[in-house]
Amino acid sequence: MKPMLNCVEATRLMSEALERELALGETLPLRFHVMMCAGCRNFRDQMGALRRIARAYAQGQDERAAAATGGETPSAPR
Repeated sequence: MKPMLNCVEATRLMSEALERELALGETLPLRFHVMMCAGCRNFRDQMGALRRIARAYAQGQDERAAAATGGETPSAPR
């Protein structure tokens, strides 16, 4: 991967990181790009929020409960 990523490449790598472990040659340029780019930081944060909400929904929590607990599910007997 080339040293400087553009936003398209960075968002693609962020999405791929959900499916596989990125190589060091992908991770370092991605971290540098995200450090410099507010748009890609927002994309990363929104992806994280969507993952937390989806996990909470799958476990029976609603969005407000997921937001209040930071995505952590309370342990309750079933």
